[in-house]
Amino acid sequence: MAQSVKADLMCGRQALGDMATEHTTHFVDAAKMNQLENGSVNLVVTSPPYPMIQMWDEIFAKSNPEITKLLANDDGWGAFEEMHLVMDKVWAECHRVTSEGGFVCINIGDATRSIGGGFAMYTNRARIDVKMRALGFTPLPDILWRKQSNAPNKFMGSGMLPAGAYVTYEHEYIAIYRKGGKRQFKTKEEKQNRRESAFFWEERNVWFSDLWDLKGTKQKLGGKENRERSAAYPFELPFRLIAMLSVRGDTVLDPFMGTGSTHAAAIALQRNSIGYEIDPTFEETIEETKAAAVEWGRQRQQQRLDDHKAFVVTREASGKVVKHFNEHHQIKVMTSQEKELKIEFPKGKWF
Repeated sequence: MAQSVKADLMCGRQALGDMATEHTTHFVDAAKMNQLENGSVNLVVTSPPYPMIQMWDEIFAKSNPEITKLLANDDGWGAFEEMHLVMDKVWAECHRVTSEGGFVCINIGDATRSIGGGFAMYTNRARIDVKMRALGFTPLPDILWRKQSNAPNKFMGSGMLPAGAYVTYEHEYIAIYRKGGKRQFKTKEEKQNRRESAFFWEERNVWFSDLWDLKGTKQKLGGKENRERSAAYPFELPFRLIAMLSVRGDTVLDPFMGTGSTHAAAIALQRNSIGYEIDPTFEETIEETKAAAVEWGRQRQQQRLDDHKAFVVTREASGKVVKHFNEHHQIKVMTSQEKELKIEFPKGKWF
């Protein structure tokens, strides 16, 4: 793998269970991920800046000053396209570095905005889908992340009068793509690692639902200003995706790292992670996030075990049978695929 300039990255190793993992951040534009070889990443999990959300205008304009002119001339759809052309370069790099059978998960929201007196919804999800299919990715069923608000002023438009009100917009998408066909686990070691990376039956039933409600999740991250600018997703979102779509020891990429949530989830789940962040002021926050991830990961992994044990008690109390047994954790499980499942706990310090 090509060596990057020392000032452009942070790299640490974390001991988890019986496996050491690496977690690196490159402070360069992800449009050129020169530090990564072709096919070196198993999973991409990211939440990019959302085109046509005003807080992101400046960062898009740094990549293409024409965007500022288009917005000033009330050309909303022209600016929308130019913003996506900036991100298209990153998606092309994601295709290059993702391995065959690997996944790309993009958390993205559409944008509602008034430009030149005209109100419209700018369809970011649909525009990204067009590019991803053009690159050769296969679209898979996506997830709606519902972020509902109970605020009385959340509705848009003319209140109770017909023909001038707009539907309130309280969800984002988690678009999921695969490169090539299904991933193959060929060797004895690969198959064993896959079995040990399994998740619980009842977790499957929640995680693989097409609607996630993660409202109210709190994050203990450094730098309040950075949190507000990053619009960071909660730890639980990358945690689920990484557990669902990768195995222990895999490499997870986030080309829009922000505050470091993807690093934290990878640390908790014994995966390697690589991040790209164009704004170097996030360095301290990312390091704080990684440091906090060890304890957070312990708590989240313990919660998985505790929730499963409670599930078994409730199921058996209702007269239903849980017929399989996991020797490693000494717990009953629903299916034979869970018999070798191992929940690993992060431990150690950065070095």
